Amino acid sequence: MSSIQANSGIKSRERKRLLIGLLFISPWIFGFLVFQLYPIIMSLYYSFTEYNLFNAPQWVGLSNYIEMTKDVKMYQSLYNTIFITIFGFFPQLIYALGIALLLNQSVKGLSIYRTIYFLPTLVPAVASSLLWLWLLNAQYGLVNQMLGAIGLPEPNWLLDANWTKPSLIFMGFWGTGTTTIMYLAALQEVPKMYYEAASIDGASRWRKFWHITLPAISPMTFFLIIMGLIGSFQYFSQGYVFADSSGQAIGGPSNSILFYAIYLFQNAFVFLKMGYASAMAWLLFVVVLILTLVIFRSSGKWVFYGGDK
Repeated sequence: MSSIQANSGIKSRERKRLLIGLLFISPWIFGFLVFQLYPIIMSLYYSFTEYNLFNAPQWVGLSNYIEMTKDVKMYQSLYNTIFITIFGFFPQLIYALGIALLLNQSVKGLSIYRTIYFLPTLVPAVASSLLWLWLLNAQYGLVNQMLGAIGLPEPNWLLDANWTKPSLIFMGFWGTGTTTIMYLAALQEVPKMYYEAASIDGASRWRKFWHITLPAISPMTFFLIIMGLIGSFQYFSQGYVFADSSGQAIGGPSNSILFYAIYLFQNAFVFLKMGYASAMAWLLFVVVLILTLVIFRSSGKWVFYGGDK
């Protein structure tokens, strides 16, 4: 009898602890259900409807998805997004690694250099975009003044469709401080004994970098690639500010900076095609999911963790 009472007492305490735990995390549960799970479910439903925010949604089945296959602007926005990912994100990742290698050297005033290089990342995306609008102005911008001083061509960065995406890529190099700091943290975790053993064997700096540094920081590279791809496919603020400054429609000159997220925003809140925008959002989710899974599947061949041989 006493053992039964003891077991019931234990179960009672466990239920009490469970209730207390649920009470503490109830704000998060409420926020997740109301502000995340519910919008996700509703966006999936809206993607099969025609909905303009004012009238009740009308079921149209796969019409929105079929319309996307015929939408030229959707393909152009996807092209612009892939362009900024391939020629923007990946070069900036390599650049950030190079700067991190330099900031990992033992020189005087290193903390000052690290601070100066990291400072631009503290500026919000919109504010930094406005700053670069001034720097890249074709008439009085500092960049063109410097190019003209050394006899190089002075592009019309903001109004020439051939230069709008390069201008955004150029600006992106200025804001790689966070990536650099993360690479720097990974570099400082590489055991020094590996380099000492390689030096004894007569390895060159390049061989040390290729066979020691890159494998050792591969987990950080893996993380940065995953997060960077997700961020690139949601590229919005900088492109929107640059497009707005051109005085033309959303998307800039000849829709050269009409990125996928901008076109999704345009459909949702300018054209009020919320159903179509929801379908675009789910297409974006599928594309990013597939790319992420491909990277995860391939990571076993190039990502090395501590203890891997």
